[in-house]
Amino acid sequence: MKKFLKIAFALLLVVGIAGCGSNKKAATDQKKLVVSATLDPHSKILEEAKPILKDKYGIDLEIKVLDDYYIFNKALNSGDVDANYFQHRPFFDGEIEEHKYNIVEAAGIHLEPFGFYSKTIKDKKDIPNGAKVIISNSVADHGRILGILEDAGLIQLSDKVDRLKATVKDITSNPKNLKFTEIKPELLSTTFQNGEGDLVAINGNYALQAKLNPLKDAVIIESVDADNPYVNIVAVQKGHENDEKIKALIEVLKSDEIKEFIEKTYKGSVIVVE
Repeated sequence: MKKFLKIAFALLLVVGIAGCGSNKKAATDQKKLVVSATLDPHSKILEEAKPILKDKYGIDLEIKVLDDYYIFNKALNSGDVDANYFQHRPFFDGEIEEHKYNIVEAAGIHLEPFGFYSKTIKDKKDIPNGAKVIISNSVADHGRILGILEDAGLIQLSDKVDRLKATVKDITSNPKNLKFTEIKPELLSTTFQNGEGDLVAINGNYALQAKLNPLKDAVIIESVDADNPYVNIVAVQKGHENDEKIKALIEVLKSDEIKEFIEKTYKGSVIVVE
């Protein structure tokens, strides 16, 4: 009987220790925040925010760097991450409309000016007739890209279309007979570096990876103003936008420390929004 009681006590002790271990793990998880992001500038901005979140809020930020635009929101919707930081509003809205994801915007953080780059053309007046223009195959980018070309006087879009939703089919005037080719957005900077096409339209984060500064290197660049709809946002699962960890993340990303980091690091190629 004594031997039985000793064994039973030992088992209870093991169970008790295991229980304490799992409680501690749960408490640790409550202070962990997992955010997916593209490499540059999003993950680098998050890396700068990481120690501030830890010191000020006790939150451990884990950053998952992805490079396929179409994985992010799916992973967020399924709960694989707590938030993502990579996309502008029109892309986000298109994803919601197409996939019915149960996710929402938590806050707008910054804007990355979109530009057209070339290995051979230095000025838009030198764009040849029939120039090959390589653009993203993301439909959410098309209105933005075509709007920039329209503002530059290179094409004209139908006045019956919402410019945010415009496609090449909505071009009504194309005096230089520009030829458009679509590829995956993550391949645009490599395509430019390889000298393919006459003009390559590259989003800000991929331009940075190619060590391009939109303000200095772009042949054509979009105008930047307060009404620009292409603000990059933090997205979360619906119902979690007011979670303390999310609110802390947003507060840090909008802090003076992060604003100063962005201004000094990116020198106008990434612009903080108020």
